[in-house]
Amino acid sequence: MTTTAVRRTAGLLPPAGHARGLALAQLANAIGDGAFLVTSALFFTRVVGLSAGQVGLGLTIAWAVGFLAGVPLGHLADRRGPRGTAILLAVLTATAVGSFLFVRSFPLFVAAAIVYATAQTGLAAARQALLAGLVDAAERTTVRAYLQSTVNAGLAIGAGIGGLALTVDTSAAYLVVFALDGLSFLIAAIALHRLPAVAAATTRTAGPKLAVLRDKPYAVLTLLNAIMLLYMPLLSLVLPLWIVTQTDAPGWTMAALLVLNTMTVTFFQVKVARRVTDLRTASKSVRNAGLAMLLACAVFALSATGLSTESAVLVLGLGAALLVFGEMMLASGSWEISFALAPADKQGQYQGFFGSGPAIARMLGPVLLTTMILGWGPIGWLLVGALFLGTSCLTGPAVRWAARSSLPTKEYAH
Repeated sequence: MTTTAVRRTAGLLPPAGHARGLALAQLANAIGDGAFLVTSALFFTRVVGLSAGQVGLGLTIAWAVGFLAGVPLGHLADRRGPRGTAILLAVLTATAVGSFLFVRSFPLFVAAAIVYATAQTGLAAARQALLAGLVDAAERTTVRAYLQSTVNAGLAIGAGIGGLALTVDTSAAYLVVFALDGLSFLIAAIALHRLPAVAAATTRTAGPKLAVLRDKPYAVLTLLNAIMLLYMPLLSLVLPLWIVTQTDAPGWTMAALLVLNTMTVTFFQVKVARRVTDLRTASKSVRNAGLAMLLACAVFALSATGLSTESAVLVLGLGAALLVFGEMMLASGSWEISFALAPADKQGQYQGFFGSGPAIARMLGPVLLTTMILGWGPIGWLLVGALFLGTSCLTGPAVRWAARSSLPTKEYAH
């Protein structure tokens, strides 16, 4: 590797210290996740022997349980320490993935999938609480951006490994990939173990044990964030179907758009996040994200207006570029909001609750978005874009409400 390449790679990692240790753990997780995402559908149907309907139902049940487990497991991280909890859940994830190698019936598949989804959800909350404990408040959003860049790089590596299995297309190849997936989470557990322990919350504050469930402003912000996260199934499910059924773009277009998305986040997320320094700039970042997503939806709508193949590809590329910049601005703003408005001794449960947004978006998004966009065409795109913009504009007032009704330490910066 050349000196220039080494410098570029180093620029994707946070500065040496605790943040880099977190990044290495995230990298291992992401490689496993990338391999899982690419090969899971074929693994479960060809190796486990399930129907596509059984896979969909089983995963829906599993992620619904995982969604419900996020807050309790985050609370466990607060009370028992986030590092130990994260290590335990990383090992549990590895165990769940390992069990997939042996299950060959629908009930056992559902049981293993529930363990996998629950451990993954709790692991995300515990990692966020660990980050909050190891990194100064002023640096959390920037460090989280570094971690997101690392995650995207890991997903790309994992997808490449999974792609090899798809090329070979044998049961043995899928079994090897899933074994490597489980191993990646054990490596993540080792990386987490090397980080300093963060003291568990020892003082019992007044109020309910799961205080986040009574925090109405934070609940509203979590809901608004979940609506904004509808861009996830929009990118992974709806846009590929739109390209195939409504445009003259070639079949490889979606793969190119996914590469564009991944590489843009990898190289630019940190730069975007550095503009977010407090709740005011976080609210502005989310509002700008809504505008970018509206413009992206409007551009996608144009792709079905009888354009030539070349023009359709260019228009879709422009829409994808606008969407990914909206994604990065949304991520930067939401990280700052989720950390800044959570009590210091309850970061685990608050991050577990706020982190339920992706699960909500993935559960509700497919039906909603396919109905609006594939059913209503360009008008549907514009309505979805308006939903993004309207939701983003509501975030600022919700943040001010949360800041006013929260502890004195959570102030809205002007």
